[in-house]
Amino acid sequence: MTLETRTFTITRADLARYAEASGDHNPIHQDEAVARSVGLPGVIAHGMYTMALAARAVGDWFPGAEVVSFGCKFTSPVVVPPEGGVEVEVAGEVKGTDDGLTTVVLTVTCDGQKVLGMPKAVVRA
Repeated sequence: MTLETRTFTITRADLARYAEASGDHNPIHQDEAVARSVGLPGVIAHGMYTMALAARAVGDWFPGAEVVSFGCKFTSPVVVPPEGGVEVEVAGEVKGTDDGLTTVVLTVTCDGQKVLGMPKAVVRA
């Protein structure tokens, strides 16, 4: 079963709020010059923030369900422009249900490129 794609917009203000909440103040998430100096194309979103948005989509698809596991690999950065924002799309497909557990395979993209590798959630409804 294919789940309705969720789209999230990430802005630089979101990155500042996430840094404050998480304690991750690495300047590659705030400072264009620092990000470029280490070879990045610009300021990038925190990988864990991108992962959290994917988890939020799972929560939207399965309200009230317990997330038993959630995992992924960080494969490509999400570059966030100084003005406006960038969209991250989270698509999901139910791959099976067994013993009350539902496995959901995700596809998380930004500008058509996968940004999380092998994202998968298991929920108990």
